[in-house]
Amino acid sequence: MSRAEQRVHDLVGIGFGPSNLALAIALREQAAGSGTPVDAVFLEKQPAFGWHRGMLIEGTTMQVSFLKDLVTMRNPSSEFGFLNYLQDKGRLVDFINHKTMFPSRVEFHDYLEWAAAPFADQVRYGSEVVAVTPVTVDGHVEYLDVVARQDGGSGELSTYRTRNLVVAAGLEPVLPEGVPNGDRIWHSEDLLRRLPTLEDPRRVLVVGAGQSAAEVVDHLHTTFPAAEVCAVFARYGYTPADDSPFANRIFDPGAVDHFYAAGDDVKELLRAYHQSTNYSVVDMDLIEELYRRHYQERVQGVERLRLLNASRLTDVTAHEGGVKATVRFLPTGEEQVLDADVLVYATGYRPTDPLTLLGATGEHCVRRDDGRVTLGRDYRAVTDATLRCGIYVQGASEHTHGITSTLLSNTAIRAGEIAASLTNGRHNAYALSN
Repeated sequence: MSRAEQRVHDLVGIGFGPSNLALAIALREQAAGSGTPVDAVFLEKQPAFGWHRGMLIEGTTMQVSFLKDLVTMRNPSSEFGFLNYLQDKGRLVDFINHKTMFPSRVEFHDYLEWAAAPFADQVRYGSEVVAVTPVTVDGHVEYLDVVARQDGGSGELSTYRTRNLVVAAGLEPVLPEGVPNGDRIWHSEDLLRRLPTLEDPRRVLVVGAGQSAAEVVDHLHTTFPAAEVCAVFARYGYTPADDSPFANRIFDPGAVDHFYAAGDDVKELLRAYHQSTNYSVVDMDLIEELYRRHYQERVQGVERLRLLNASRLTDVTAHEGGVKATVRFLPTGEEQVLDADVLVYATGYRPTDPLTLLGATGEHCVRRDDGRVTLGRDYRAVTDATLRCGIYVQGASEHTHGITSTLLSNTAIRAGEIAASLTNGRHNAYALSN
């Protein structure tokens, strides 16, 4: 094992998606104001910056306003804002004429890449973190050694010593228990990467009732005009997302304060009330387009878009030429067996458990009764008295901070709060190095 650098970093970040990118920007802007830079390095397992590349479907748009970019909610005058990106690309006037608050997903991804480019010297791409080891001095954990395998998991190990750690490992795709991801069974996150291998399919199945599922159904139905596309979900139909102005207040920065201070019973109540703003819901425009297409096919007598509603898969078998799936209609229990070329699960994501990554270091973190890590309002893990390092969590904090934890809506504000906590020394026995 080789040591990547001899110095002790003020901060090591695990992951470099939008959350840690926003933090890197906040730290740079904070340093510009204070004159005290933070020595930060970020370890990202992807070979280059990327954010849900497999779902950058042409024509899809963001579900949040461009004003909820990496910085604007925290610092509207930041040079890293979406409007400055448009100006730099020579498209500001054209975007204004477009009369939309919701850019395409492809354009927003380009914005993220543009914002990430100035931080290339702080990011070690192709570095997969495999261990976080506590370093004890005189009975206290003074530093953390973050061990990463280079070159996408095939290269040598390098160690980065730090006083503070920010875990933003992103989301992991959810598949039903026992279902393998293979040549014929995909998660939607792999859609665009896998599609080139699919030649003239006769039938494809898509499982899921949320935005991603509807987008996959739409894309497959358009891309393969001779294929039958079967959408399987337990509801009677796609449920529209509640993006009304009052409901959207659950995404306000102040709502995080309210949620954090609330009791567990109130937290659960608020989550239940506002599931329809984010989970298993679809934009109304897409619902209406799919219904229009489905109805028109029924009129024409050629039904390529099949909506197998109130239904579930009860058995799936993959073979060399495709998959065999048993679909049960829930109200009657009637089952049908469908042969398909591919089965796509658009069944969502869950946050990566930060304690899994932390290993032995995680033993110093205080767990709640449900096993999840206890977090302070500043997203810092509560630890025992022997650990003097700061461990911050981005993403896996819905249980303490609310529904925006895995969304872009509060990313800029959260990054600023973590940056302030890191640099003001309130929670660490040791101040950041100069």
